[in-house]
Amino acid sequence: MNYRNLGKSGLKLSEIALGSWVTDLSDRNAVENAETIVDKAFDLGVNFFDCADAYSGGEAECFLGKVLSKHRRSEYVVSSKVFFPMGRGANEWGCSRKHIKEQLDITLKNMRLDYLDLYFCHRFDQTTPIAETVEVLSDLVKEGKILYYGVSEWTPAQIVEAILTAQRDGNRPLSVIQPQYNMVDRYIEDEIVGICERFGIGITPFSPLSQGLLTGKYRKGMPLPEGSRATWQADRQINNLLTEENLEKVDRLLKIAEELHVPLSVLALAWILRLGQISSVITGASKPKQLESNVAASGFTIPADALAEIEKILDYHPFVRRIG
Repeated sequence: MNYRNLGKSGLKLSEIALGSWVTDLSDRNAVENAETIVDKAFDLGVNFFDCADAYSGGEAECFLGKVLSKHRRSEYVVSSKVFFPMGRGANEWGCSRKHIKEQLDITLKNMRLDYLDLYFCHRFDQTTPIAETVEVLSDLVKEGKILYYGVSEWTPAQIVEAILTAQRDGNRPLSVIQPQYNMVDRYIEDEIVGICERFGIGITPFSPLSQGLLTGKYRKGMPLPEGSRATWQADRQINNLLTEENLEKVDRLLKIAEELHVPLSVLALAWILRLGQISSVITGASKPKQLESNVAASGFTIPADALAEIEKILDYHPFVRRIG
């Protein structure tokens, strides 16, 4: 496993991280499998584990906290996020001072921790001034409850406003951005990557395999694999990605992966890591073998001629995208 600094900070993250977004905790067998995967991640050198208060209604935080408690606190980096409703009250959501402080206390209790390494605003809160959000996060850094803070799905304008607001008010700056980024969703290359490079902000993207599209399991003209996300996902995000255009790209990318003797998933993850602004890639895994495959992307360099061919296949053009 290779490690990278989080932006201009001294914090080192494994190039491949393990996320909790789709962790199955539905029954005892599922929980045991999830614990095996976290343990395997440690064995493979993963030191960054990502979560959020909204994942499984807080159960994902409780699970991850329990499993991580087996290890020394200095061994791992852990993050969580805040924004989505955690109750029916008017103040039980968003990025206000009240909700952030109260929800962080719950998160720390769930995860059996004294502090979080990273804390993200999951989405932008249109009802709270950015100055209030930045100030409370800066205060939490000073209090030692979080070490670094950042945002997830915010627009470039919102990110820049937060950066400049922190500078103006003498508050701690953003250290990290967690956007969606993969071969078929490259919007961050238009502005966000440049913003992060200028201000020394790390990028820890999620959904690097585009909901499973970039694993190669979904093929043009073939039935959906039994038990795959496309057969059970409630919001059908993966199904919306299974277009003729995307499946054609997958077929062509698979040929490059085969020529390089790696799975398509490794190619897709290594492609993201080609950017120096990427600090770590947040992956999911429902089986230990998937995790092993993902970790193989760390240190794998895609040859220049293959990168050029990938660019031709992806044929990316900047576009306007709704964020969040």
